[in-house]
Amino acid sequence: MRTVLICLTILFWTSCYYDSEEELYGSSNCNTNEVTFSSDILKIIDNNCYSCHDSANNFGGVTLEGFEKLKSYVDSGVLLGVVKQESGFSPMPKNAPPLLDCEIEKIEAWINDGAKNN
Repeated sequence: MRTVLICLTILFWTSCYYDSEEELYGSSNCNTNEVTFSSDILKIIDNNCYSCHDSANNFGGVTLEGFEKLKSYVDSGVLLGVVKQESGFSPMPKNAPPLLDCEIEKIEAWINDGAKNN
């Protein structure tokens, strides 16, 4: 009985752990005004997607490296669907935590502004 109690206590304490402040408190200062491909979106894609979806890796036949290749996934709605982990889309990044809410908001703002190569 004591062993079960100890295991439950450990499980309880470890289940309340958060890796990021945003997950715990939410993001209240995400600036989505004037989001640009070169200064915002490219950094998000580079940090979260290129390890599997650059020209060298091309996992799942998906290459996001280069504006034109990325734009095809934007135009089809796939990019936003996978990063927002919507029903009917394979959630990305695979086997990793989802993008931060602010990163998703920036991608969505950029897309809604025309997904320009700026």
